[in-house]
Amino acid sequence: MNADTTQRPGIYRTLRDRIKKHPLPKLGAGLITGVADDDPSGIATYSQAGAQFGVNMLWTMPLAFPLMAAVQLMCATLGRVTGKGLAANIKSAFPPLVLYSVVLLLLVANTLNIAADVAAIGECAQLVTGLDRHMMAALFVFTTLLLQVFIPYHRYVFFLKWLTVSLLAYAAVLFTVHVPWRQVALGTLWPNFTPNASAAAVVVGVFGTTISPYLFFWQASEEVEDMHANRASSPLVLDASAAPSELRRIRWDTWSGMFYSDITAWFIMLATAVTLHAAGVTNIETAAQAASALRPLAGDLAYLLFAVGILGVGLIGVPVLAGSGAYALSEAMGWNEGLERRVKDARGFYGIIIVSMLVALVLQRSSISPMKALFWCAVINGVVSVPLMIVIMVLVSRRSVMGPYTASRSVLALGWLVTVVMSAAALAMFVLR
Repeated sequence: MNADTTQRPGIYRTLRDRIKKHPLPKLGAGLITGVADDDPSGIATYSQAGAQFGVNMLWTMPLAFPLMAAVQLMCATLGRVTGKGLAANIKSAFPPLVLYSVVLLLLVANTLNIAADVAAIGECAQLVTGLDRHMMAALFVFTTLLLQVFIPYHRYVFFLKWLTVSLLAYAAVLFTVHVPWRQVALGTLWPNFTPNASAAAVVVGVFGTTISPYLFFWQASEEVEDMHANRASSPLVLDASAAPSELRRIRWDTWSGMFYSDITAWFIMLATAVTLHAAGVTNIETAAQAASALRPLAGDLAYLLFAVGILGVGLIGVPVLAGSGAYALSEAMGWNEGLERRVKDARGFYGIIIVSMLVALVLQRSSISPMKALFWCAVINGVVSVPLMIVIMVLVSRRSVMGPYTASRSVLALGWLVTVVMSAAALAMFVLR
C-alpha cells in the first residue's frame, strides 16, 4: 500500500506532463479565428452556394483551405514577431492615407456585418424559443457586450474555445439526410461548373467570407494579446530563443483552426445542396427560411441543429467582428487597447466595441433581408481584402519589419495566388453580366 501511494504522484505528474505536451491545448487564436470565419455571414453564404448550385460549389472549399491558412499564418506571425497588431504595423510602414482608408472600410464593413449577423441570430433564436426576434437580438447584443467588457481576455477566451464545438452541429446534420457520396466527390474534385456573373458572385462571396479583413486584424492582435498575458514573453524580434517553439505553435494553431473552419463550411454547403437544392429551393431570403426549409425535407433534428449552429457561432463571430474593428482603430489612433485591459484603462477601445454593437442593433431592425445582407457583406469583403492582402505580404516580406522571420516563399506564393484568384473572381462578377 505504501508503495502504491508513493507511485501515484509520479503517475499523476507524468499524465499532467503528457497533457501539457499534447498539441490540442495549444490551440488558441487560430482556432477561434477559424470558427469566427463561419459566423452567420459565412453560414448564409455557404447555404446560398449549396442551395443555388448544389454540389457544384463544393470545390471552392479544398481550394480555399491552403489560401486562407496562408493569409492567416502571415497575420499571426506578424503579430507575434513584432509584438504589434496589423494596424500598428501598417501605421509604421505605410502613409497615413493607406492606414485610415483600410481602417475606415473595416469599421463600415464590420458594423454592417454585425447588424446582419445580429438580425440572423434574432430570427434563429425566435425559431428555437418562440420569443420575439428583436427582443432576442437585443438580449444577445447586451449579453455579448457584458462578456467582452467585464471579463478579462484570459477568462473570456476559455468560453470562446468551448463555443467552437457548436460547429459540429453542421456535421451532425449530414447524419439526418441522404447523401449521394459519388456526386459529392465529383462536385468536390471535378464539378460541372459554368462561369457566369451569378457563379462569380457566389465564388467571391465564398472567398470573401473565408478570407475576410476582420480576421486578419483579429488574429494578429490576439497573438499580441496572448504574448502580453504571458509576462515572460517578448516579441520574437527581441527574443530569438522563443522563436522555434512559438512559430511551430502558430503553424499548428493556424492550419488546424483553418481546417476546422473549412471542413465545417464544406458540411454546410453539402447539407443545403442535398436538401434545399435537391428540392428546388435555390434562393434563401432569411435565416428562418433556411432553417425552416430543412424541416419538411430532413426532419426536426436537422432544422434544430442548423438553427442552434447559427446561435453558437454567432456568439464567437460577433465579438470577433466588434473586437477587430476596435483593435484596428485603437492601434491607428495610438490608444490603449486589449480585452485584457480594464475599461477605465482602454476607454476608446471598449467605446468602439460598444458603439459598433449598438449601431448594429439599430440597423438590424431595417427591412433588408438579413441573409441577403450577410451574403453581400461577404462579397464586399472579398473585394476589399485584395489590396489589404497586398499590404500584408509587403509587410511580412520586409526584414525591417520581421527581422529574420520573413515569410517563406511557399507562404508568399499562396498569398499571391489567393490575391489573383479573388481579383479575377471579383472582375468576372462585373464583366460576365
